[in-house]
Amino acid sequence: MTSTADFPLAGVRVLDLSRVFAGPMCAMVLADFGAEVIKVEHPGRGDDTRDWGLRIGQTETTYYNSMNRNKRSITIDLQTPEGNKIIHDLVPQCDVVIHNFKTGGAEKLGLGYEQLKAIKPDLIYCAVAGYDVTGPEASRPGYDLVIQGEAGLMALNGEANTPPLKFGVAVVDLMTGMYAAQAVLAALFRKERTGQGQLIQMALYDCGLTVTGYYGLDALKLGHDPERYGNAHPSIVPYGMYEASDGPLIIAVGNNAQFDKFCRQVIERPDIVEDARFATNVERAKNRLELGPLLKELIRGFPRELLLERLTQAGIPCGRVAGLHEALSSERTRRGRMVQDMPHPVVGTTPVFAPPYRLDGERLPIRMAPPTLGEGTREVLTRLLAMSDEQLQALRAQGVLTLPQE
Repeated sequence: MTSTADFPLAGVRVLDLSRVFAGPMCAMVLADFGAEVIKVEHPGRGDDTRDWGLRIGQTETTYYNSMNRNKRSITIDLQTPEGNKIIHDLVPQCDVVIHNFKTGGAEKLGLGYEQLKAIKPDLIYCAVAGYDVTGPEASRPGYDLVIQGEAGLMALNGEANTPPLKFGVAVVDLMTGMYAAQAVLAALFRKERTGQGQLIQMALYDCGLTVTGYYGLDALKLGHDPERYGNAHPSIVPYGMYEASDGPLIIAVGNNAQFDKFCRQVIERPDIVEDARFATNVERAKNRLELGPLLKELIRGFPRELLLERLTQAGIPCGRVAGLHEALSSERTRRGRMVQDMPHPVVGTTPVFAPPYRLDGERLPIRMAPPTLGEGTREVLTRLLAMSDEQLQALRAQGVLTLPQE
């Protein structure tokens, strides 16, 4: 991008009243596409995630930084009349408001949809909750791990003989943030055509169910939980993680022609593909208990790099299983500039994930590192609300906000 005007959401302003993961993730997607995102945080503690993960500087952590790039941070105590007024004054200058207050919490603060719509009729208002806000569980707080359990996600994860297992990342929060961003983008498109705003309501539970995908539909069709296959595929064989003599790799044999090459060119066992029990994928899946252990034993007899070389030559999808640090430090990651060092006022530089989007062949840049707590309070309130330094200092003295050091 040659200038900020080239970004798809240039000129869009977002007031991010959310915290932790799903809401901030939604706001970060919009920020990546060029929206000006103003993240409102408590003056003392900031976003909860400023205290989660590994410490970076004085007010950031690895957890916080993972979903707050390209934003400005302002500190406002929403519980004070003065702080509440600041938010009401900012709303007319914003296109989108995002929050994840408990059901009814926004209304108590005077920040509900109808209350803010009265100030700005064309407002796009995205509220993220744990459960259906019209149902009996509306007041329940939404936590990723709880919903992974309730939505059946833990029941489909892991090996058949192990207890239910959570995903390694907060997948419900992550996907809810992405779904919410899609909804906001759709609402912005609608607003361009009609001039009308929109109320968007997202529930973590709904998104958790959606993530089950084809496994969810399998369960409905079967009338019971599908079998769990761990790293293997429920209907394609061989397709999963295997141990070579010196490390794990992924082998994904997608069709019968690939399986023929796999047997003849990779593991040098043509007799296996010539066996009627294994000639087609339907038969291989039916006889996976016989074929699986046999392939595991054969693959264990080869060094990983030799297998990868042969698989690649045969046109069979494959790859090394890397450690997380290994993947982030790899040449592939470095070449794609997916992790970049950004300036930091305390520690010098800090690594930040780049946006995954490429537009017109160019990766969207990191415009701003995740902000220190309240770094934008003075600049944002001066620019948007024309507040004087005397006003800001008075609000600071009352504990309504904090100001960055001069």
